[in-house]
This record gives sequence, structure tokens and C-alpha cells, in this order.
Amino acid sequence: MSTENEGAVPSEARPPTGAQPDSAAASASGAQTPDAPPPAPATPPAAPPPPDFAPTVASAGGPGHPQQPYESPQSHQAAQSGYPGGEPTGPGHPGGESTVPGYPGGEPTAQLPPYAAAGHGSGSSGGGWGGPPYGGGGDPWAGAGTGTPAPKRRTGGLIAAVLVAALVAGGVGGGIGYWAAGRDDTASTTVSAPGDAGALNRKPTSVSGIAQRALPSVVTIEAQGATGEGGTGTGFVYDKQGHILTNNHVVASAADGGKLTATFSNGKKYDAEVVGHAQGYDVAVIKLKNPGDATLNPLPLGKSSNVQVGDATIAIGAPFGLSGTVTTGIISAKDRPVASSDGGGSQASYMSALQTDASINPGNSGGPLMDAGGNVIGINSAIQSAGNGGGLGGESGQSGSIGLGFAIPIDQAKRVAQDLIKTGKPVYPQIGVQVGMRETGDGATIAQTGNNGSDAVTPNGPADKAGLQPGDTITKLDDTVIDSGPTLISEIWQHKPGDQVTLTYKRAGKEHTAKVTLGQRTGDK
Repeated sequence: MSTENEGAVPSEARPPTGAQPDSAAASASGAQTPDAPPPAPATPPAAPPPPDFAPTVASAGGPGHPQQPYESPQSHQAAQSGYPGGEPTGPGHPGGESTVPGYPGGEPTAQLPPYAAAGHGSGSSGGGWGGPPYGGGGDPWAGAGTGTPAPKRRTGGLIAAVLVAALVAGGVGGGIGYWAAGRDDTASTTVSAPGDAGALNRKPTSVSGIAQRALPSVVTIEAQGATGEGGTGTGFVYDKQGHILTNNHVVASAADGGKLTATFSNGKKYDAEVVGHAQGYDVAVIKLKNPGDATLNPLPLGKSSNVQVGDATIAIGAPFGLSGTVTTGIISAKDRPVASSDGGGSQASYMSALQTDASINPGNSGGPLMDAGGNVIGINSAIQSAGNGGGLGGESGQSGSIGLGFAIPIDQAKRVAQDLIKTGKPVYPQIGVQVGMRETGDGATIAQTGNNGSDAVTPNGPADKAGLQPGDTITKLDDTVIDSGPTLISEIWQHKPGDQVTLTYKRAGKEHTAKVTLGQRTGDK
């Protein structure tokens, strides 16, 4: 950015000395240099000559806007802003906002990487004033008085003419203003907008209308573990019995002997307890201990299977502890395979997520993602952050939204919530194989040996009954392309135990298909 002329004030102009040519070029400042004095006229002009010199005008420039970096986001939403790396104890999220890794090695464990910062653009502008307001520097006094030709005058006369014109215009304006003031002492130059009360009656289907209905059913959750760790997240009313739906990573620290509270938009706070939580799904259900006078209006649940890319979305939560924050966006993608770390950071959650560009930040976790009709279509769970070398997530360095948010589809979350309310434990569908988690692009390859020397293909399990073997690479589940182990898991977990799926796999370079009836596993390992 150029700083030339920045803040400069032109020095006072002085009368020219010596003879000057009749047509002087414009100076760098934009003012004209006065002409040489003409010979005395035979007949005096009708008006006195203008001043012998005119002030110069310097060009003005403006500085640009300095570039300022700003923080970018992280995945598993957590804590309150200002907590760098580590787990905050104030408002935020236990263990960080759920983050999405680049699929680390080993079995379903995923540690998520850090972020980078984005930059802010800058710019500059400047400008100057050009030559005189009248073309050619002609003499406005020419021809005044007698009919004889007017002699040449210094161009300072031009400035004087402009000055006289300004004084006359000022006098006219002043006279009019005085006359108007004398007739109406209440005259004002302000303009008031018409008072249309109807314009403030927002439609129920507007973002404002949806937010007004939904906010009383969204709560800010504060979780604190037995050893003091914890943070802040979001949840929403699931039923009239006082069940609240949220993320596992929001309440995990308080699941065993910790303290849990839920605060409604009216400021009323209630103690709560964990009914059940599913680490693999990153879903949890809590319940108010003494609902008392709590207004329990469950949010309507939509169908995530009907969602289309481009549909409008509304996210509600408590980013960085700012309860009742409403943001909007669209569905950016569907069936996005996402692996994110849980509150403890030791295991991963898997989802075939709804991707949205609605602003989601640490503290939004567990809040509703709604459609344009005000129906919940997902639970906000994870965000991508910048500068992670391609990975999603990482628990160090809490960051903000870059428009890549991920929500658990409500069809899956509803099924999990029902299991948790009934038994307190999650139920997972499975095919009975252990696959590599690092390879991507060519499918999910069944390991030669399982963890701790176990069988990679569970004896008499669903895959074993269908004829799959160690070393087979699964490339499709029904019509969905499988490019990695996490993708396979997230797709399986969208189904229920007992569902039948078609697996396409490669063995020794040849493609095969098999019908597999999904088994089940109860509880988290």
C-alpha cells in the first residue's frame, strides 16, 4: 500500500514572482499557476480585478486496511472462547468441540489435529483534485462593462469569481432558510420511517418465527466431572417427560458422579442426570431431576432421509457460552463420513453426517440443526478446522467456524435415543469384521488379524456366514461407495440390527457381492 501524500497538508500558496506564460500547465497539486499580468486596458473593466494568486490544492490519499489474522475453527465443540489448547473449566466443551480427524491408524480411535489461521484482506485508496472547475482557465470577467474586448486577466480572477458566486449562493440559501424558519419553527431535516406495526409480525415460517418457537426448548448444558473437568454444550427438549437430547461428548465428563445442569432461555436452571450415552454415535440423553415448573415443549423431529443438498438450515446453540445463538445456512452435503474424537479423546465416534455451512462453534455441540419448517433434522456435533494438513479436528487450540459443520442425522439419533431411554445402553449394528482405518480411496480392507490376536472375521458372525475373508476389500455397501474403514462403519451404523445389506468386495482382483444380515452389539467397548 502506498503512503504517498498520506495525511499531508499542503503549504499555503504564495503569489508568483516574475513573468508567467499565458497558458501554464496544471501543477502536481491540481491548481493552475497564475498567468503573467496583461497590459493595462484602454477601458477599465466593469468590476475590480480578482486577487493576484490562488491557493493550491493537494491530492488526498487514504491508507488501506491493515491485514489482521483471525482464529479459525476446530472440531468437537468445546469450551468458552479464549481457552487455548487443553480442556477449559469454564463455559466451553469438555475435551473440545467434536473434531473430525483424517482417519488415524489403528482401530476406531482417532486423534484430531490442530488448526491454522486465516487472513483478512487489505486495500488502499487515494485520489486528488484536478484542474480548475471551468474549462481552459477562461476569464469569467471577460466582456463585462463596455462592449470593448476584455483584456486578459490573471487566473486568480477565476478563483475570485468562484468565491463571489459562493457568497451569493450562500446569501440566497441563508435568505431562504430564514424565510422558512420564520414560517415553521418545527422544520427538520430528518426523515422518519412510517410506523407499520404489521411489518414486525414475522411469519411463522421465517427464521425469526422459527427461532421464537424453538429457543424456549433449547437448553445450555453445563457438565462437571467428579475431578472438576467439564464444559458447556447445548441440548433440546426431546419429550414431555423431561428428556433432553444432546451429544455424548457434552456430558461424558459428568456421566459418572459428576454434576449436570440445564438452563432454559428464560434463565431457569435445573439439575439433570445422564440417562444413557453412546460414545460411538456421540449421542446422549439426559433428564431433568425436578422439572417442577419447567415448560417442556419438545421440538418436532423431521426426517433427515428427506433432506436435499441446498435446503435451508437453522442452527441453535451456545457457541463459546453465548446461549441462544441462532445461525443459518444450507445443507452443503449429505452422507459425509466423519470420525470425531469423544470427550476423553481416547476413542472415536462415527457418523454419516449432514454437512452445513451454518456457523457452528465450540458450545454448539448437541444443539438442533433445523430445516426451513422448524423441524429438527440433525444434532450439531463436529466442525472442520483450517490448517490441519487435511485432517478434521484436533483437541488443541479451540477455533471458530469456517463453514464446515457436521450434524448427526436425526433418523439415526432418534433410534439411538429410544434405546438409551429404554435400557440406558446403545445398540450397534455390525457385520463382524475388523478393518484397517488408515487406508483411504480403495475401500475398507479386512485385516489379516484382529486386535490383540483376535480373529479379524468374527467366527459365525454376519460376514463369516456371507463368506467374507481376511484380506477382502469392501468397496460398496448397497449403492454407497466405500473408500475407507470409517466410511464403512458410519454407513453400517445408519442401519438397524437385522437389516439386510449388499456388500461388494474384491478378492484377488475379482469383484464379488454378498448379502449380509446385520448383527448387533450392545453397549460401548
